[in-house]
Amino acid sequence: MPMTPSASPALEALPNPRGAAVRAAETALAEARTAFESHAAVGAPLLRAASALKQAGWLPAQRFADTLVLASPFADGEVAQRFGLALGDFRAALTRRNLRELACSPTLFGHYRALNADIVSHQANASEVAYEDLALAGRPIAPAMMRSLPAQPLARLRAVYEDALLALLRARESTASALDELDRCLAELAGNDPYDVWRLAARCARALRLAGRATSGNDDAKRFYARCNLLLADEARGLTVAPRSFVRAALALLWRDYALYGAAAEDADDVTLLSDYGLTVDWHVAGSLASEVAWEAGAAEAEQRAVKDDAAVREIGALSINASAYEDFLQTADGAMAKLATRAGKPDGSVVPGSAMEARESAEAAYRLGAAACALGLGHIAALAEALGLAWRLTAHARESAAPARAPEPAAIDGATEALRAMLLRVAAGVAPPDANAAFKTIAQAIERTQPIPAGRAS
Repeated sequence: MPMTPSASPALEALPNPRGAAVRAAETALAEARTAFESHAAVGAPLLRAASALKQAGWLPAQRFADTLVLASPFADGEVAQRFGLALGDFRAALTRRNLRELACSPTLFGHYRALNADIVSHQANASEVAYEDLALAGRPIAPAMMRSLPAQPLARLRAVYEDALLALLRARESTASALDELDRCLAELAGNDPYDVWRLAARCARALRLAGRATSGNDDAKRFYARCNLLLADEARGLTVAPRSFVRAALALLWRDYALYGAAAEDADDVTLLSDYGLTVDWHVAGSLASEVAWEAGAAEAEQRAVKDDAAVREIGALSINASAYEDFLQTADGAMAKLATRAGKPDGSVVPGSAMEARESAEAAYRLGAAACALGLGHIAALAEALGLAWRLTAHARESAAPARAPEPAAIDGATEALRAMLLRVAAGVAPPDANAAFKTIAQAIERTQPIPAGRAS
């Protein structure tokens, strides 16, 4: 599992000195901080920050900024301290330029949840939020299946699971044994299909235990095991497609530590599963805590050098981009788009014959591009590239299982590929990429409309 971070307790992931900065948002948040400390209105600078983040494609950060805007009228009295801490930590996170931290930071989510609670207490139409609302903001989610199990074994598993869950929720001394029993049930429920929801649940449970969240009685872990019990009830009622809300919640929990700290060789199975659902991770940048501290110090020094050298920065739309990182990204993009050159479908919408291996190679190319764009700060490109990677990943599984309904429509893949190419051409010319919302919406809908149930599924 990911190693413990060495950063300050306020934020979790390593800074990303080669990542782009959204200067307008940073400046606006600094103005908001000054205004807040002098008891002046903060709405206008916060709106400017949210607008700049929207232009950059930093969707989770934009959502956080929007929430600050909505909460700002109530930031007085006891709420003032919470609001000030949220504003300060958010501004600090932006300067670290790590898009995955902005999405997955438990610290930022704690602020986000508290801000939303303040809004809910004042607005009747507001609703509570969950971790995945921030971590997976705007991401399409592939459907997951529940395989058929005979009624008697399923009833036995439900009884065993509920007994163990009660022991866990009551915090008995036998918590470790209760967790063992719960995990055994999840392993027995899990099938071999990449999109079997119990396979996802079992990997999520493993991650929670290895991170220490399950054994410490963490609320997220208890909530997860309780939701698995509700999922068991859904399966007993004959549901074949898992609730999207459960899939999102489990994915966000599984992705959290990997997104923040990276993955190690022993995490390869989890990384593969996350790839099946369109989520990418980096591998550890260092092999020990000491070397990670040294890497972070070197990264900070590199950032300071880049800031001092005005020639080392390219301005593309709302982003200020490190010139060396920009050139490296363009090379990665060229290689990825060469792999994606083969179109997914013919003009009439029929599928071009291809192997599952070719589809996997296309998925990996799109994921490489998405990860590189995320590291650089090109949020819109990262979102579209990772959605395209997910679409190709689903296509690969559809071809492997000879179940065409599991693949997104080729026309949607083609549209996303062409939109991505247009965006990259603009970035290569030093111009802000065009709006690709239509292509992203189309491919997201195509992904979420796929059928996870393989052909010939037993009832």
